[in-house]
Amino acid sequence: MLLLSLMLVGGCFLSAAAAAPLSPAGSLSDEEMRKLLEKSLSIVEIDNELERIEARRSGLDEAISLTKEKLIRQEQDIEKQRETAGRVLRSYYTGEHAALMSAMLSFRSFNDLLATMDYIELLFGNDRQTLDDYAKQYDKLLKAYKNQEKEKREMNDLTAALIAQKERLSALQHEVDAEVNGSANAEQLRLLIEELGNLWNTTGIYEVKRYFKALAEAMNNLPQWMQDNPGYLQADGLSYSLKLPDTALNEFLVSQNELFRNFTFTFDNGTVTASGQEGSLNVSVSGHYSVVDEPKNGLMFHIDKLLFNGLELPDTTRRQTESEFDLGFYPGQFISFLKVVSVEVEDGNLLIKLSVSL
Repeated sequence: MLLLSLMLVGGCFLSAAAAAPLSPAGSLSDEEMRKLLEKSLSIVEIDNELERIEARRSGLDEAISLTKEKLIRQEQDIEKQRETAGRVLRSYYTGEHAALMSAMLSFRSFNDLLATMDYIELLFGNDRQTLDDYAKQYDKLLKAYKNQEKEKREMNDLTAALIAQKERLSALQHEVDAEVNGSANAEQLRLLIEELGNLWNTTGIYEVKRYFKALAEAMNNLPQWMQDNPGYLQADGLSYSLKLPDTALNEFLVSQNELFRNFTFTFDNGTVTASGQEGSLNVSVSGHYSVVDEPKNGLMFHIDKLLFNGLELPDTTRRQTESEFDLGFYPGQFISFLKVVSVEVEDGNLLIKLSVSL
């Protein structure tokens, strides 16, 4: 079990634990140890997620306050506009403008007619502007109300997420504490869990983000590389097929960043897997592509599993990483008239079907 622990956490901090061999009595199996360490890492990451939620809640609370102040000002402005617009409309209904029309029909000279028409045009132009201003202010106020409702719904969602994650954190912590306390090596396990958390927070999370940042930058350049290497694209009437081998993708990645010399993509049976190692730290991600049309047509990469030194990170980390780094592929960036219609992953190849977008 100690050997597995050393492998999982990089073998960089267990000197204290290694000094006292684990007792067979009450010790955990390798699989139990792996699950325990995954739970402990999930606790660290859920705690980080709670901090992110609290930060978003704080920012949203400030935004709601600003929206409320803006609504008060807009309600005051539109009240003034409503009074002005009301006067304009009343002048039409009470016939105040009828005298102007009579004056235009009873002119004594051509110059009087032109002067009267200019005045009427100016007056009616101001009336139209007044009514238009009122309509714009009213529309602006409605949008502000809708935005406020959206912010309140988001706040409710964040509050619910916060409560759910706190409950999840509490349950996981209870499980880990029970397993550790029930082990004959409780102190060593606590040390192992503590050091694993420290390793993740001080090094692991930054290494994962470094890889994903480099991947996102490289994938953004992939369409241009495809344009420079058109041999992977085949035409069939108004349809096209793109067959990209994982070996070609790996060559492209290395050309973009030396970091990928120790990083490999593989396409296999519907799954895209990427893994890399830097020193004693190992990062592995597996997922799949789906066709999307919004905000633009292309392929979006979904993370199904994310491993750090062999330990699976929780769904909160996957979602955060997926939202922070776009590993999608958008062929329309190199051939604007093409639209992705389907994607498949087979042994060693990514197969993309495209059609002409009319």
